[in-house]
Amino acid sequence: MFLEFFGLREQPFGMTPDPAYLYAGKTHSDAHASLALGIEDNRGFLALIAPPGMGKTTLLYRLMEELRDTTRTVLVSQTQCTSHEFIEYILHELCVETKGMGLVAMHGKLNEILFEELLAGKRFVLVVDEAQNLDDSVLETVRMLSNFETHNTKLLQIILAGQPPLAVKLAQPRLSQLRQRIAVLSHLEPFGQEETALYIWHRMKIAGCSAEQVFDMSSIRLIARHSKGIPRIINNLCYTSLLLAHARNEREVTGDIVQEAIGRLDVESLAYEPLPVTDFAADEAGLAPPAPEPPASALAVRASVAPVRLPAVPTVGVSGSPTAPASAPASKDRRPRSYLTYDAGKKVTPPKWPARSATVTIILLTGILLLAILGRSESRLGITPTIFNHSYNTLGALMRSDRTEGTSANYNADPQDTESGQVITVAAGPLQTLKDLSLRYVGHFDDELAGKIQGLNPGLTDPDHLEAGQLIRIPLPPGAMKKANDTADAAGAPAPSTSSNLFTRFTALLRDRK
Repeated sequence: MFLEFFGLREQPFGMTPDPAYLYAGKTHSDAHASLALGIEDNRGFLALIAPPGMGKTTLLYRLMEELRDTTRTVLVSQTQCTSHEFIEYILHELCVETKGMGLVAMHGKLNEILFEELLAGKRFVLVVDEAQNLDDSVLETVRMLSNFETHNTKLLQIILAGQPPLAVKLAQPRLSQLRQRIAVLSHLEPFGQEETALYIWHRMKIAGCSAEQVFDMSSIRLIARHSKGIPRIINNLCYTSLLLAHARNEREVTGDIVQEAIGRLDVESLAYEPLPVTDFAADEAGLAPPAPEPPASALAVRASVAPVRLPAVPTVGVSGSPTAPASAPASKDRRPRSYLTYDAGKKVTPPKWPARSATVTIILLTGILLLAILGRSESRLGITPTIFNHSYNTLGALMRSDRTEGTSANYNADPQDTESGQVITVAAGPLQTLKDLSLRYVGHFDDELAGKIQGLNPGLTDPDHLEAGQLIRIPLPPGAMKKANDTADAAGAPAPSTSSNLFTRFTALLRDRK
Protein backbone atom coordinates (compact mmCIF):
# COMPACT_ATOMS: atom_id res chain seq x y z
CA MET A 1 0.00 0.00 0.00
CA PHE A 2 1.01 3.61 -0.54
CA LEU A 3 -0.03 4.84 2.94
CA GLU A 4 3.43 4.60 4.52
CA PHE A 5 5.05 5.91 1.32
CA PHE A 6 3.08 9.18 1.60
CA GLY A 7 3.09 9.29 5.42
CA LEU A 8 -0.63 8.55 5.85
CA ARG A 9 -2.27 6.91 8.86
CA GLU A 10 -5.33 5.77 6.93
CA GLN A 11 -6.91 5.80 3.50
CA PRO A 12 -7.79 9.45 2.69
CA PHE A 13 -10.06 8.70 -0.27
CA GLY A 14 -12.20 5.88 1.00
CA MET A 15 -15.68 5.13 -0.33
CA THR A 16 -17.50 4.98 3.03
CA PRO A 17 -19.43 8.08 4.24
CA ASP A 18 -17.07 8.92 7.11
CA PRO A 19 -18.33 12.19 8.69
CA ALA A 20 -14.79 13.03 9.85
CA TYR A 21 -13.80 13.65 6.23
CA LEU A 22 -16.70 15.96 5.38
CA TYR A 23 -15.29 19.07 3.72
CA ALA A 24 -17.13 22.19 4.88
CA GLY A 25 -17.28 23.93 1.52
CA LYS A 26 -19.83 26.62 0.84
CA THR A 27 -22.58 24.43 -0.61
CA HIS A 28 -22.18 21.68 2.01
CA SER A 29 -21.98 24.18 4.87
CA ASP A 30 -25.18 25.92 3.75
CA ALA A 31 -27.08 22.62 3.46
CA HIS A 32 -25.81 21.44 6.86
CA ALA A 33 -26.83 24.69 8.56
CA SER A 34 -30.31 24.68 6.94
CA LEU A 35 -31.07 21.13 8.09
CA ALA A 36 -29.73 21.73 11.63
CA LEU A 37 -31.81 24.91 12.07
CA GLY A 38 -34.90 23.23 10.62
CA ILE A 39 -34.67 20.43 13.18
CA GLU A 40 -34.00 22.86 16.02
CA ASP A 41 -37.08 24.90 15.02
CA ASN A 42 -39.19 21.74 14.84
CA ARG A 43 -40.19 22.34 11.20
CA GLY A 44 -41.42 18.77 10.59
CA PHE A 45 -40.48 17.94 6.97
CA LEU A 46 -37.06 18.70 5.47
CA ALA A 47 -35.46 17.63 2.16
CA LEU A 48 -31.91 17.36 0.79
CA ILE A 49 -31.58 16.82 -2.97
CA ALA A 50 -28.31 16.45 -4.92
CA PRO A 51 -26.83 14.42 -7.81
CA PRO A 52 -25.16 11.08 -6.98
CA GLY A 53 -21.65 11.25 -5.52
CA MET A 54 -22.06 14.71 -3.97
CA GLY A 55 -21.71 13.54 -0.36
CA LYS A 56 -25.35 13.55 0.81
CA THR A 57 -24.93 10.52 3.07
CA THR A 58 -21.69 11.86 4.57
CA LEU A 59 -23.43 15.12 5.43
CA LEU A 60 -26.37 13.24 6.99
CA TYR A 61 -23.97 11.17 9.12
CA ARG A 62 -22.29 14.35 10.34
CA LEU A 63 -25.68 15.87 11.21
CA MET A 64 -26.81 12.72 13.08
CA GLU A 65 -23.52 12.63 14.98
CA GLU A 66 -24.01 16.21 16.14
CA LEU A 67 -27.61 15.52 17.24
CA ARG A 68 -26.72 12.36 19.17
CA ASP A 69 -27.01 13.86 22.68
CA THR A 70 -30.32 15.64 22.19
CA THR A 71 -32.11 13.63 19.51
CA ARG A 72 -33.14 10.04 18.81
CA THR A 73 -32.33 9.41 15.16
CA VAL A 74 -33.24 6.55 12.83
CA LEU A 75 -31.71 6.15 9.35
CA VAL A 76 -33.60 4.14 6.71
CA SER A 77 -31.77 3.49 3.44
CA GLN A 78 -33.72 0.43 2.24
CA THR A 79 -36.20 2.37 0.16
CA GLN A 80 -37.28 -0.18 -2.46
CA CYS A 81 -40.07 -1.50 -0.24
CA THR A 82 -43.77 -1.48 0.56
CA SER A 83 -45.41 0.66 3.23
CA HIS A 84 -45.54 -2.33 5.59
CA GLU A 85 -41.82 -3.05 5.09
CA PHE A 86 -40.95 0.62 5.55
CA ILE A 87 -42.54 0.75 9.02
CA GLU A 88 -40.83 -2.57 9.83
CA TYR A 89 -37.43 -1.05 8.98
CA ILE A 90 -38.08 1.85 11.35
CA LEU A 91 -39.10 -0.42 14.24
CA HIS A 92 -36.18 -2.75 13.52
CA GLU A 93 -33.79 0.20 13.99
CA LEU A 94 -35.57 0.85 17.29
CA CYS A 95 -34.96 -2.80 18.34
CA VAL A 96 -38.68 -3.67 18.24
CA GLU A 97 -39.73 -7.21 17.25
CA THR A 98 -42.38 -6.89 14.53
CA LYS A 99 -43.09 -10.57 13.82
CA GLY A 100 -46.85 -11.11 13.61
CA MET A 101 -47.66 -7.40 13.87
CA GLY A 102 -49.99 -5.78 11.36
CA LEU A 103 -49.60 -2.29 9.97
CA VAL A 104 -52.02 -0.75 12.50
CA ALA A 105 -50.23 -2.40 15.43
CA MET A 106 -46.85 -1.17 14.14
CA HIS A 107 -48.18 2.38 13.84
CA GLY A 108 -49.42 2.18 17.43
CA LYS A 109 -46.04 0.92 18.67
CA LEU A 110 -44.18 3.69 16.84
CA ASN A 111 -46.52 6.32 18.29
CA GLU A 112 -45.88 4.92 21.76
CA ILE A 113 -42.09 5.21 21.30
CA LEU A 114 -42.42 8.80 20.05
CA PHE A 115 -44.31 9.81 23.22
CA GLU A 116 -41.64 8.16 25.36
CA GLU A 117 -38.91 10.20 23.65
CA LEU A 118 -40.96 13.40 24.07
CA LEU A 119 -41.36 12.74 27.81
CA ALA A 120 -37.59 12.13 28.01
CA GLY A 121 -37.01 15.59 26.52
CA LYS A 122 -35.60 14.33 23.18
CA ARG A 123 -36.54 15.01 19.61
CA PHE A 124 -37.12 12.14 17.18
CA VAL A 125 -35.68 12.50 13.67
CA LEU A 126 -36.31 9.98 10.86
CA VAL A 127 -33.74 10.23 8.04
CA VAL A 128 -34.75 8.55 4.75
CA ASP A 129 -31.76 8.21 2.41
CA GLU A 130 -32.14 7.39 -1.32
CA ALA A 131 -35.76 8.57 -1.05
CA GLN A 132 -36.05 8.83 -4.84
CA ASN A 133 -36.65 5.04 -4.85
CA LEU A 134 -39.80 5.24 -2.70
CA ASP A 135 -43.07 4.41 -4.42
CA ASP A 136 -45.77 7.05 -4.33
CA SER A 137 -47.78 4.91 -1.91
CA VAL A 138 -44.80 4.74 0.49
CA LEU A 139 -44.29 8.51 0.21
CA GLU A 140 -47.92 8.89 1.23
CA THR A 141 -47.20 6.65 4.25
CA VAL A 142 -44.28 8.93 5.14
CA ARG A 143 -46.61 11.92 4.98
CA MET A 144 -49.06 10.21 7.33
CA LEU A 145 -46.22 9.65 9.84
CA SER A 146 -45.88 13.42 10.12
CA ASN A 147 -49.35 13.45 11.71
CA PHE A 148 -47.81 12.06 14.90
CA GLU A 149 -48.02 15.27 16.93
CA THR A 150 -49.55 16.98 19.92
CA HIS A 151 -51.45 20.26 19.90
CA ASN A 152 -48.20 22.25 20.17
CA THR A 153 -45.32 20.11 18.88
CA LYS A 154 -44.29 17.50 16.32
CA LEU A 155 -43.45 14.08 17.69
CA LEU A 156 -41.51 13.17 14.55
CA GLN A 157 -39.34 15.16 12.14
CA ILE A 158 -38.47 13.68 8.77
CA ILE A 159 -35.55 14.35 6.41
CA LEU A 160 -36.01 13.08 2.84
CA ALA A 161 -32.61 12.84 1.10
CA GLY A 162 -32.26 11.75 -2.51
CA GLN A 163 -31.19 12.38 -6.06
CA PRO A 164 -32.93 14.76 -8.55
CA PRO A 165 -35.64 12.17 -9.42
CA LEU A 166 -36.95 12.81 -5.89
CA ALA A 167 -37.70 16.41 -6.89
CA VAL A 168 -39.54 15.11 -9.96
CA LYS A 169 -41.70 12.88 -7.77
CA LEU A 170 -42.45 15.63 -5.28
CA ALA A 171 -43.53 17.90 -8.14
CA GLN A 172 -46.36 15.53 -9.11
CA PRO A 173 -49.84 16.94 -8.44
CA ARG A 174 -50.91 13.81 -6.53
CA LEU A 175 -48.12 14.41 -3.99
CA SER A 176 -48.94 18.08 -3.48
CA GLN A 177 -49.89 17.51 0.19
CA LEU A 178 -46.44 16.08 0.93
CA ARG A 179 -44.64 18.80 -1.05
CA GLN A 180 -46.51 21.55 0.84
CA ARG A 181 -45.26 20.18 4.16
CA ILE A 182 -41.57 20.43 3.22
CA ALA A 183 -40.41 23.51 5.16
CA VAL A 184 -36.67 23.26 4.37
CA LEU A 185 -35.29 22.30 0.94
CA SER A 186 -31.50 22.10 0.57
CA HIS A 187 -29.27 21.05 -2.30
CA LEU A 188 -25.57 20.44 -3.01
CA GLU A 189 -23.51 21.82 -5.91
CA PRO A 190 -20.22 20.52 -7.41
CA PHE A 191 -16.88 22.04 -6.41
CA GLY A 192 -14.95 24.52 -8.51
CA GLN A 193 -11.21 24.19 -9.10
CA GLU A 194 -10.25 26.05 -5.93
CA GLU A 195 -12.64 24.03 -3.76
CA THR A 196 -11.40 20.82 -5.39
CA ALA A 197 -7.85 21.65 -4.28
CA LEU A 198 -9.03 22.46 -0.74
CA TYR A 199 -11.11 19.27 -0.64
CA ILE A 200 -8.11 17.10 -1.61
CA TRP A 201 -5.80 18.80 0.88
CA HIS A 202 -8.44 18.52 3.63
CA ARG A 203 -8.76 14.74 3.21
CA MET A 204 -4.98 14.24 2.96
CA LYS A 205 -4.49 16.22 6.17
CA ILE A 206 -7.20 14.31 8.07
CA ALA A 207 -5.50 11.05 6.98
CA GLY A 208 -2.20 12.23 8.52
CA CYS A 209 -0.27 13.65 5.56
CA SER A 210 2.32 16.24 6.67
CA ALA A 211 3.74 17.13 3.24
CA GLU A 212 2.98 20.62 2.03
CA GLN A 213 1.95 19.49 -1.43
CA VAL A 214 1.37 16.01 -2.86
CA PHE A 215 -0.83 16.96 -5.84
CA ASP A 216 0.69 19.70 -8.01
CA MET A 217 -1.45 22.35 -9.71
CA SER A 218 -1.51 20.62 -13.09
CA SER A 219 -2.92 17.49 -11.46
CA ILE A 220 -5.49 19.56 -9.54
CA ARG A 221 -6.69 21.22 -12.74
CA LEU A 222 -7.07 17.84 -14.49
CA ILE A 223 -8.94 16.32 -11.54
CA ALA A 224 -11.28 19.31 -11.25
CA ARG A 225 -12.04 19.33 -14.98
CA HIS A 226 -12.54 15.58 -15.40
CA SER A 227 -14.51 15.04 -12.16
CA LYS A 228 -16.74 18.09 -12.79
CA GLY A 229 -16.35 18.81 -9.07
CA ILE A 230 -18.17 15.65 -7.89
CA PRO A 231 -16.51 14.40 -4.65
CA ARG A 232 -16.93 10.67 -5.39
CA ILE A 233 -15.16 10.98 -8.75
CA ILE A 234 -12.45 13.13 -7.14
CA ASN A 235 -11.87 10.36 -4.59
CA ASN A 236 -11.51 7.71 -7.31
CA LEU A 237 -9.06 9.80 -9.35
CA CYS A 238 -6.96 10.70 -6.30
CA TYR A 239 -6.80 7.11 -5.07
CA THR A 240 -5.69 5.76 -8.47
CA SER A 241 -3.20 8.62 -8.91
CA LEU A 242 -1.57 7.87 -5.55
CA LEU A 243 -1.26 4.21 -6.53
CA LEU A 244 0.45 5.11 -9.80
CA ALA A 245 2.79 7.63 -8.13
CA HIS A 246 3.78 4.99 -5.58
CA ALA A 247 4.46 2.49 -8.39
CA ARG A 248 6.75 5.06 -10.07
CA ASN A 249 8.41 5.89 -6.74
CA GLU A 250 7.36 9.54 -7.09
CA ARG A 251 6.19 11.46 -4.03
CA GLU A 252 4.40 14.13 -6.05
CA VAL A 253 1.33 13.49 -8.20
CA THR A 254 1.72 15.26 -11.56
CA GLY A 255 -0.62 15.92 -14.44
CA ASP A 256 0.84 12.99 -16.39
CA ILE A 257 0.02 10.61 -13.55
CA VAL A 258 -3.54 11.93 -13.28
CA GLN A 259 -3.97 11.60 -17.04
CA GLU A 260 -3.01 7.93 -16.81
CA ALA A 261 -5.41 7.50 -13.89
CA ILE A 262 -8.20 8.98 -16.00
CA GLY A 263 -7.47 6.45 -18.73
CA ARG A 264 -7.55 3.56 -16.27
CA LEU A 265 -10.97 4.63 -14.98
CA ASP A 266 -12.48 5.21 -18.44
CA VAL A 267 -15.33 2.68 -18.45
CA GLU A 268 -16.87 4.11 -21.64
CA SER A 269 -13.88 3.12 -23.76
CA LEU A 270 -14.15 -0.48 -22.56
CA ALA A 271 -17.86 -0.58 -23.30
CA TYR A 272 -17.27 0.03 -27.03
CA GLU A 273 -13.83 -1.54 -27.53
CA PRO A 274 -14.11 -4.49 -29.96
CA LEU A 275 -12.94 -7.84 -28.71
CA PRO A 276 -9.87 -9.28 -30.49
CA VAL A 277 -10.80 -11.73 -33.24
CA THR A 278 -8.97 -14.81 -34.48
CA ASP A 279 -7.23 -14.66 -37.83
CA PHE A 280 -8.66 -17.87 -39.30
CA ALA A 281 -6.58 -17.53 -42.45
CA ALA A 282 -3.39 -17.34 -40.40
CA ASP A 283 -4.44 -20.34 -38.34
CA GLU A 284 -5.02 -22.43 -41.45
CA ALA A 285 -1.61 -21.42 -42.80
CA GLY A 286 0.04 -22.35 -39.52
CA LEU A 287 1.04 -18.77 -38.71
CA ALA A 288 1.06 -17.41 -35.19
CA PRO A 289 -1.23 -14.44 -34.36
CA PRO A 290 0.37 -11.03 -33.74
CA ALA A 291 1.98 -10.73 -30.30
CA PRO A 292 0.55 -8.07 -27.94
CA GLU A 293 2.55 -4.94 -27.34
CA PRO A 294 4.25 -4.60 -23.92
CA PRO A 295 2.37 -2.63 -21.21
CA ALA A 296 3.05 1.08 -20.90
CA SER A 297 3.99 0.84 -17.21
CA ALA A 298 4.60 -1.63 -14.42
CA LEU A 299 0.93 -1.49 -13.39
CA ALA A 300 -0.54 -1.78 -16.89
CA VAL A 301 -3.09 -4.55 -17.03
CA ARG A 302 -4.11 -4.31 -20.66
CA ALA A 303 -2.02 -4.77 -23.78
CA SER A 304 -3.04 -3.42 -27.12
CA VAL A 305 -3.54 -6.02 -29.81
CA ALA A 306 -2.97 -5.34 -33.49
CA PRO A 307 -6.22 -5.45 -35.45
CA VAL A 308 -6.83 -8.68 -37.36
CA ARG A 309 -8.94 -8.90 -40.49
CA LEU A 310 -11.15 -11.86 -41.32
CA PRO A 311 -10.81 -13.50 -44.75
CA ALA A 312 -12.69 -11.61 -47.43
CA VAL A 313 -16.08 -13.03 -48.43
CA PRO A 314 -17.32 -12.62 -52.05
CA THR A 315 -20.21 -10.21 -52.49
CA VAL A 316 -23.19 -10.72 -54.79
CA GLY A 317 -23.22 -7.61 -56.97
CA VAL A 318 -25.88 -5.95 -59.08
CA SER A 319 -25.36 -8.35 -61.99
CA GLY A 320 -26.01 -11.37 -59.79
CA SER A 321 -22.44 -12.69 -60.01
CA PRO A 322 -19.79 -12.70 -57.28
CA THR A 323 -17.72 -9.55 -57.02
CA ALA A 324 -14.35 -8.76 -55.51
CA PRO A 325 -13.99 -8.57 -51.74
CA ALA A 326 -14.26 -5.27 -49.89
CA SER A 327 -11.30 -3.01 -50.53
CA ALA A 328 -9.08 -1.14 -48.10
CA PRO A 329 -10.41 1.76 -45.99
CA ALA A 330 -11.94 4.70 -47.84
CA SER A 331 -9.74 7.11 -49.75
CA LYS A 332 -9.78 10.80 -49.00
CA ASP A 333 -11.70 11.77 -52.16
CA ARG A 334 -14.64 9.67 -50.87
CA ARG A 335 -15.39 8.29 -54.38
CA PRO A 336 -14.94 4.81 -55.89
CA ARG A 337 -11.55 4.47 -57.55
CA SER A 338 -13.09 3.09 -60.78
CA TYR A 339 -16.47 2.83 -62.44
CA LEU A 340 -18.80 0.01 -61.48
CA THR A 341 -20.73 -1.67 -64.29
CA TYR A 342 -24.20 -3.13 -64.54
CA ASP A 343 -26.41 -4.91 -67.07
CA ALA A 344 -29.39 -2.76 -68.02
CA GLY A 345 -32.76 -4.18 -67.06
CA LYS A 346 -31.22 -6.84 -64.81
CA LYS A 347 -33.26 -7.79 -61.70
CA VAL A 348 -31.76 -8.45 -58.26
CA THR A 349 -33.16 -11.25 -56.12
CA PRO A 350 -31.94 -13.14 -53.04
CA PRO A 351 -30.20 -16.38 -54.14
CA LYS A 352 -32.35 -19.52 -53.79
CA TRP A 353 -29.93 -21.94 -55.43
CA PRO A 354 -28.78 -23.90 -52.31
CA ALA A 355 -32.12 -25.69 -51.77
CA ARG A 356 -32.74 -26.10 -55.52
CA SER A 357 -29.26 -27.50 -56.14
CA ALA A 358 -29.62 -30.00 -53.32
CA THR A 359 -32.95 -31.23 -54.68
CA VAL A 360 -31.60 -31.50 -58.24
CA THR A 361 -28.54 -33.39 -57.03
CA ILE A 362 -30.67 -35.95 -55.17
CA ILE A 363 -32.89 -36.52 -58.23
CA LEU A 364 -29.87 -36.91 -60.51
CA LEU A 365 -28.20 -39.43 -58.24
CA THR A 366 -31.45 -41.36 -57.88
CA GLY A 367 -31.93 -41.49 -61.65
CA ILE A 368 -28.38 -42.63 -62.35
CA LEU A 369 -28.62 -45.34 -59.70
CA LEU A 370 -31.90 -46.62 -61.12
CA LEU A 371 -30.38 -46.54 -64.59
CA ALA A 372 -27.51 -48.76 -63.50
CA ILE A 373 -29.73 -51.27 -61.69
CA LEU A 374 -32.64 -51.51 -64.08
CA GLY A 375 -30.91 -50.90 -67.38
CA ARG A 376 -30.78 -54.59 -68.32
CA SER A 377 -34.42 -55.28 -67.57
CA GLU A 378 -35.75 -52.21 -69.33
CA SER A 379 -37.33 -54.02 -72.29
CA ARG A 380 -38.57 -56.98 -70.26
CA LEU A 381 -40.30 -55.10 -67.44
CA GLY A 382 -41.21 -51.91 -69.25
CA ILE A 383 -41.05 -49.79 -66.10
CA THR A 384 -37.77 -47.98 -66.48
CA PRO A 385 -39.01 -45.43 -69.05
CA THR A 386 -41.88 -44.59 -66.73
CA ILE A 387 -39.55 -44.02 -63.81
CA PHE A 388 -37.18 -41.91 -65.87
CA ASN A 389 -40.01 -39.98 -67.44
CA HIS A 390 -41.32 -39.13 -63.97
CA SER A 391 -37.84 -38.07 -62.84
CA TYR A 392 -37.42 -36.08 -66.03
CA ASN A 393 -40.72 -34.27 -65.55
CA THR A 394 -40.01 -33.54 -61.88
CA LEU A 395 -36.52 -32.24 -62.61
CA GLY A 396 -37.80 -30.08 -65.47
CA ALA A 397 -40.51 -28.58 -63.25
CA LEU A 398 -37.97 -27.75 -60.55
CA MET A 399 -35.60 -26.11 -63.00
CA ARG A 400 -38.40 -24.14 -64.65
CA SER A 401 -39.57 -23.01 -61.19
CA ASP A 402 -36.04 -22.04 -60.26
CA ARG A 403 -35.62 -20.00 -63.43
CA THR A 404 -39.00 -18.35 -63.00
CA GLU A 405 -38.42 -17.38 -59.36
CA GLY A 406 -34.90 -16.19 -60.13
CA THR A 407 -36.22 -13.47 -62.40
CA SER A 408 -38.62 -11.90 -59.88
CA ALA A 409 -37.36 -9.37 -57.37
CA ASN A 410 -38.41 -6.36 -55.36
CA TYR A 411 -35.94 -3.92 -56.96
CA ASN A 412 -34.47 -3.25 -60.35
CA ALA A 413 -30.66 -3.39 -60.42
CA ASP A 414 -30.39 -0.37 -62.72
CA PRO A 415 -29.05 2.69 -60.84
CA GLN A 416 -31.75 5.24 -60.17
CA ASP A 417 -30.64 8.82 -60.82
CA THR A 418 -31.60 11.31 -58.12
CA GLU A 419 -30.68 14.95 -57.48
CA SER A 420 -27.88 13.89 -55.13
CA GLY A 421 -26.55 10.95 -57.18
CA GLN A 422 -27.37 7.37 -58.11
CA VAL A 423 -29.01 4.61 -56.05
CA ILE A 424 -28.26 0.92 -56.66
CA THR A 425 -29.65 -2.27 -55.18
CA VAL A 426 -27.28 -5.09 -54.19
CA ALA A 427 -27.65 -8.44 -52.45
CA ALA A 428 -25.55 -9.06 -49.33
CA GLY A 429 -23.22 -12.04 -49.24
CA PRO A 430 -22.60 -14.42 -46.30
CA LEU A 431 -21.22 -12.71 -43.16
CA GLN A 432 -21.19 -9.30 -44.85
CA THR A 433 -22.07 -6.09 -43.01
CA LEU A 434 -23.39 -2.75 -44.19
CA LYS A 435 -19.87 -1.36 -43.85
CA ASP A 436 -18.49 -4.06 -46.18
CA LEU A 437 -21.04 -3.20 -48.88
CA SER A 438 -20.43 0.54 -48.48
CA LEU A 439 -16.66 0.16 -48.84
CA ARG A 440 -17.17 -2.02 -51.92
CA TYR A 441 -19.57 0.22 -53.81
CA VAL A 442 -18.99 3.71 -52.39
CA GLY A 443 -15.39 3.56 -51.16
CA HIS A 444 -16.06 4.84 -47.64
CA PHE A 445 -18.38 4.38 -44.66
CA ASP A 446 -19.39 6.96 -42.06
CA ASP A 447 -22.41 8.06 -40.01
CA GLU A 448 -23.73 10.28 -42.82
CA LEU A 449 -23.68 7.45 -45.37
CA ALA A 450 -25.18 5.05 -42.84
CA GLY A 451 -28.05 7.49 -42.28
CA LYS A 452 -28.71 7.75 -46.02
CA ILE A 453 -28.71 3.97 -46.42
CA GLN A 454 -31.07 3.62 -43.43
CA GLY A 455 -33.44 6.09 -45.10
CA LEU A 456 -33.42 4.04 -48.32
CA ASN A 457 -33.91 0.78 -46.40
CA PRO A 458 -36.55 1.31 -43.66
CA GLY A 459 -36.55 -2.40 -42.81
CA LEU A 460 -32.80 -2.47 -42.05
CA THR A 461 -32.59 -3.25 -38.32
CA ASP A 462 -29.08 -4.63 -37.78
CA PRO A 463 -26.37 -3.21 -40.10
CA ASP A 464 -23.72 -5.47 -38.54
CA HIS A 465 -25.58 -8.73 -39.22
CA LEU A 466 -27.02 -8.81 -42.74
CA GLU A 467 -28.67 -11.98 -43.98
CA ALA A 468 -27.19 -13.67 -47.04
CA GLY A 469 -29.19 -12.45 -50.04
CA GLN A 470 -30.72 -9.47 -48.21
CA LEU A 471 -31.42 -6.62 -50.68
CA ILE A 472 -29.78 -3.31 -49.77
CA ARG A 473 -30.21 0.01 -51.58
CA ILE A 474 -27.04 2.12 -51.56
CA PRO A 475 -26.58 5.78 -52.66
CA LEU A 476 -23.67 6.53 -55.01
CA PRO A 477 -22.04 9.77 -56.19
CA PRO A 478 -23.36 11.06 -59.55
CA GLY A 479 -22.18 8.99 -62.52
CA ALA A 480 -20.49 6.35 -60.39
CA MET A 481 -21.99 3.52 -62.46
CA LYS A 482 -22.53 2.98 -66.21
CA LYS A 483 -23.75 0.15 -68.37
CA ALA A 484 -21.53 -2.84 -69.01
CA ASN A 485 -21.52 -2.31 -72.80
CA ASP A 486 -20.23 1.23 -72.27
CA THR A 487 -16.90 0.02 -70.80
CA ALA A 488 -13.93 -1.49 -72.55
CA ASP A 489 -13.68 -4.35 -70.05
CA ALA A 490 -17.39 -5.17 -69.83
CA ALA A 491 -18.10 -8.74 -68.83
CA GLY A 492 -19.83 -11.03 -71.30
CA ALA A 493 -22.95 -13.05 -70.74
CA PRO A 494 -22.91 -15.09 -67.55
CA ALA A 495 -21.86 -18.69 -67.85
CA PRO A 496 -24.64 -21.27 -67.57
CA SER A 497 -25.17 -22.50 -64.03
CA THR A 498 -24.01 -25.86 -62.81
CA SER A 499 -27.59 -27.02 -62.34
CA SER A 500 -28.40 -26.10 -65.98
CA ASN A 501 -25.43 -28.13 -67.27
CA LEU A 502 -26.46 -31.12 -65.19
CA PHE A 503 -30.02 -30.83 -66.46
CA THR A 504 -28.83 -30.86 -70.11
CA ARG A 505 -26.62 -33.90 -69.57
CA PHE A 506 -29.34 -35.75 -67.71
CA THR A 507 -31.88 -35.04 -70.50
CA ALA A 508 -29.51 -36.33 -73.16
CA LEU A 509 -28.83 -39.45 -71.10
CA LEU A 510 -32.54 -40.19 -70.78
CA ARG A 511 -33.12 -39.78 -74.47
CA ASP A 512 -30.25 -42.15 -75.30
CA ARG A 513 -31.71 -44.78 -72.96
CA LYS A 514 -35.09 -44.54 -74.69
